Amino acid sequence: MVRKFVYVFMLGLYMQQLQAQNKIVVFQSDFGLKDGAVSAMKGVANGVSGELKLYDVTHEIPAYNIWEAAYRLEQTVPYWPKGTVFVSVVDPGVGTQRKSVVLQTKAGHFIVTPDNGTLTLIAQSEGIAAIREIDEAVNRRQDSRKSYTFHGRDVYAYTGARLAAGTISFEQVGPALPDSVVTIPHQPATLQGGVLKGTIAILDVQYGNLWTNIPADLFAKLNIPAGGKLQVIIYHKGQQVYQGVMPYAHTFGDVPLGQPLAYLNSLMQLSFALNQGSFAAKYRIESGSDWSVQVKVR
Repeated sequence: MVRKFVYVFMLGLYMQQLQAQNKIVVFQSDFGLKDGAVSAMKGVANGVSGELKLYDVTHEIPAYNIWEAAYRLEQTVPYWPKGTVFVSVVDPGVGTQRKSVVLQTKAGHFIVTPDNGTLTLIAQSEGIAAIREIDEAVNRRQDSRKSYTFHGRDVYAYTGARLAAGTISFEQVGPALPDSVVTIPHQPATLQGGVLKGTIAILDVQYGNLWTNIPADLFAKLNIPAGGKLQVIIYHKGQQVYQGVMPYAHTFGDVPLGQPLAYLNSLMQLSFALNQGSFAAKYRIESGSDWSVQVKVR
């Protein structure tokens, strides 16, 4: 009986380790593609194992924009297989005392990143199974100790590749940390007294649409039919910058060219747009943790 228990326990540990061994690494950063920084990270990963499959979320996050890094993870991570390792490097505090961590979500994904707010949304949406601080005495590229400003290459890409390849287990990343992360304050999605509140989480940058963090199930509680009117007020740092009335529509062509509408985007979150126009450009609206919105039935 004891032998059987030990076997089952060891099998469980082995299967848990395999979750991080699907050999997929997905990178994102604010590096852009004008120089060799992204290529250097992928070169390090290939040096760990030539069998790794390397992909990208984006490398066009605006410089230092930790909030957008957090959003792009939440937008993307759920669509990748369990066990995928994400390396996210938007790190304005590189070389300082912020922690370098690997978060394992309850859905089975791994995020390698500085704990600087990047994990705000994915920790919330997928949940935290465990967090470990990267032990740089073991998990750092050889002969990189004198480099203080490219942890994306020397620590994160190297550790993420080793984890994805099965060279190390999650436990070998480093010591366990409490199940909490640094978070960026923002307006959560709420409904009170018939008023929806939320954050303008991101711009649909190609088109200038505004995407909020208000999910479809919460929006549905307004009980508004397609064609019904909504009053929308947008704030930046608490100051009103826009107020207007627009219909709730299923798609852009339901309103005339250039006219505003509210709709549910591809992530099933309340959003605002102009039909074949840029809402963001016309009204000078941006996105992030300090942009908020209130919505009610007109």
